[in-house]
Amino acid sequence: MKEILLFYLPGCPHCKLAFQFQKELIAAHPSWESIPVRTVDESRERALADSYDYYYVPTYYVDGQKVHEGHAERSDVERVFRLAAGED
Repeated sequence: MKEILLFYLPGCPHCKLAFQFQKELIAAHPSWESIPVRTVDESRERALADSYDYYYVPTYYVDGQKVHEGHAERSDVERVFRLAAGED
């Protein structure tokens, strides 16, 4: 199982949607609950955020590889979790 790294901003409406999609997907796929997800508030962890190559939040990395950046649909978040679970 691979680690998911998510950069977000607390006031970002797209990030709020991404978190909602995560909750829904984990409820639908209980095995995904064990996937490690590290969430990084880029406003609090600037040094870490600046060390990654992205411009928009939410941005997802799976084992260090950027797999999604910017506005996320449910299908985008599902793809992230499938990659982390080794299903895609």
